[in-house]
Amino acid sequence: MAEEEAQIARFARVFEVLGNRTRLRILRALAREELCVCDVAQVLDLSIAGASHQLRALHDRGWLHMRNDGKMVYYRLSPDALRQVLQEGRIFLEEGIAS
Repeated sequence: MAEEEAQIARFARVFEVLGNRTRLRILRALAREELCVCDVAQVLDLSIAGASHQLRALHDRGWLHMRNDGKMVYYRLSPDALRQVLQEGRIFLEEGIAS
């Protein structure tokens, strides 16, 4: 039961991050193309600090790749990492429903 509680806590954090509209919009934008922080801010009508904060939350989970080009920081989606965590969440939920 402790293992199940740990999984519940893990997926609660995953879905908490994905439950944020701004982060979902960022993921959609980065699924189309690599963007710098300032472009994400402009496209989503955010401050640069706000965009950076949201990007960091996604990057820290391994869902984004980051590269530096001088003073500019560019992000792109890490589709395999995002697919994997979503697949794991789906399996976890399906196993709970089936039992």
